[in-house]
Amino acid sequence: MFTRTLAAAAVLALLPTPASANLDKAADRAAESDVLAWDFVEGISTEVGPRQAGTEAEARGRVWAVRWLRANGFANVADEQFMMDTWVPGDVMRATVVAPYAQPLEIVPLGNSAATPAGGLTAQVVHFASYAALEAAPEGSLTGKIAFIDHAMRATQDGSSYGFAGPARWTGPGLAASKGAVATVIRSIGTESERTPHTGGTSFADGVGPTPAAALSNPDADNLARMIARAGDRRVMLRLELNSRQIGRTQSGNVVGEILGRDRNLPPVLLACHLDSWWNGTGAFDDGAGCGIIAAAAKAVAASGRPLRTIRVLFAGAEETGLWGSKAYAAAHKGEPVFVGLESDFGADRVWRIDSNFSASDPELYRKLAASVARFGVAPSREVASGGADLNWVREQDGALIDLQQDGTRYFDLHHTNNDTLDKIDKAQLRQNVAVWTVVTGILANHPAPIQRAPTR
Repeated sequence: MFTRTLAAAAVLALLPTPASANLDKAADRAAESDVLAWDFVEGISTEVGPRQAGTEAEARGRVWAVRWLRANGFANVADEQFMMDTWVPGDVMRATVVAPYAQPLEIVPLGNSAATPAGGLTAQVVHFASYAALEAAPEGSLTGKIAFIDHAMRATQDGSSYGFAGPARWTGPGLAASKGAVATVIRSIGTESERTPHTGGTSFADGVGPTPAAALSNPDADNLARMIARAGDRRVMLRLELNSRQIGRTQSGNVVGEILGRDRNLPPVLLACHLDSWWNGTGAFDDGAGCGIIAAAAKAVAASGRPLRTIRVLFAGAEETGLWGSKAYAAAHKGEPVFVGLESDFGADRVWRIDSNFSASDPELYRKLAASVARFGVAPSREVASGGADLNWVREQDGALIDLQQDGTRYFDLHHTNNDTLDKIDKAQLRQNVAVWTVVTGILANHPAPIQRAPTR
């Protein structure tokens, strides 16, 4: 079967294909005048808005996306539904310093946070300057207290500081709970100086019960740290009120559509994004723009001539609360081959670098891809692509991956905040994304041979 597929691919490679000049023209048109990506992100953020995973709002988003894909000529459009454990933030989210410097603070609950007792809980705040300091705290030392993890993040172009600061949110509340804390507040994992706290998921290890967990805005974290330093031997007492909760199993889904290739026997090119968002923003930057980018690129490739391979777009569901859609898609399509996977999930600012996991094993293809996007200001790289969060299907096959790295300098100003709104998107940078994705996707979708991958150990 494999031999026959290769032979068929070799024959098809001799047939007329979209000329590279046509693909270049399509990418240039996208850079100058693409409106499709904007149409998607403007439409879904206006007509649907926040799309919290597993809720009625996310379901409306899927209905909207299915209708949009069909209206724009995609084939095999579907809502592939799955069940998930669903957390909702509730409508009570308050933090108040009650002594010695009484004043309110701006917070949001973290995903999977427990609720406080009705009316809130009040306890002494214990300051930890870093995640490492919390790790070093003795067992039981936080019994009856609220941990404050003051673990700051800095802006970087490649977003690398997320890996440094992220554990304060990802596992910090669980770590504090394991040492006896009744609740945890963290400095937001974000880089702006506005009173806009950043939410995001947290987790609790097996055997550690969930506790209330919330993120402070950066200015409020600064203020709380100053209070604790100034209070000296006096206790800083904080009242925290949350009514977030788990509501059990609900339905989510992955929305898919295709640009059909000339040879349906060849594995497809997979372009991914995620459709859900947190409740506190309209999901424009994260990740409505990403879905608009990949869909616009797929259509631009089709406009340059029917590709050899099918291009499949995956608007994954319920990414924010635990990669539910990515896992469900990989399980539902296990055994189906995929050619290569790419994901757009880092806002809408310009692509500046191209990474792959085959630069050394298939250098000719990588050089071709890198050369094709150089005119859009995209640099080559020796970094190894790991793929976006919704590419489990590709990773489980040890498949080929490309990361079109976007400028993340301001991404974490907006990430998971109520400022994730349409006005933050720069249309010119959005078009540059579509242009880069168009030429890369077009080259991949017309590449007849398998991508050479180094054997894994």
